[in-house]
Amino acid sequence: MNIGMRSVRKLRVHWPIAALSLRQLVEGDLEVLQADPGLASLFDALESCPELGDFGNYRHVFESSLGFEGFTASAAANPTFGRAGERTLSPTFVLTTYLDADLSEEAVGRLLERMIEVHPWEVPVIELSDPVRVSTAAAIRPALGRAS
Repeated sequence: MNIGMRSVRKLRVHWPIAALSLRQLVEGDLEVLQADPGLASLFDALESCPELGDFGNYRHVFESSLGFEGFTASAAANPTFGRAGERTLSPTFVLTTYLDADLSEEAVGRLLERMIEVHPWEVPVIELSDPVRVSTAAAIRPALGRAS
C-alpha cells in the first residue's frame, strides 16, 4: 500500500452557538453554517487564512462536531454568556483544521491571533497540537473481481 503522509498540526476551535443553530445542525440544515453570524465569522476567518486546511487539491479542509461547553465564570470575569459565580452550559460547535507543521511560529501566532480576534468568548478554547501525520493521498486499489 502506498499512502502519502504529511506532518501537520491540528488546530481545534471551540465555538459557542445558539441553541437553535445547534438544533438546525443536528437536523442536517448545513445552511446555518453561513446563516449564524458567529459561525459565519469563524468560516470567514478560516477562508481568509490559506495556510489552514491545505491538503493540496483541497483547501479549507475541516471537520466539526457538536456538543456543550461547561464553565463557571469567576467574579473577575466578564462572561459573554452566563453570569459570574454560576455554572453555565453553552451549545458548542468544534472546528478542527490543520496547518503545515513547518509553518513558522510567527505565522502560527498570526493564525491564532486571527482566531482569537473573531472569537466571541473572553477566553476562547483554542487547541494547537504537536505535529501529527495525516494522509495526503490514498493508494489506488484494484477493483474487486477484476483480473489484473
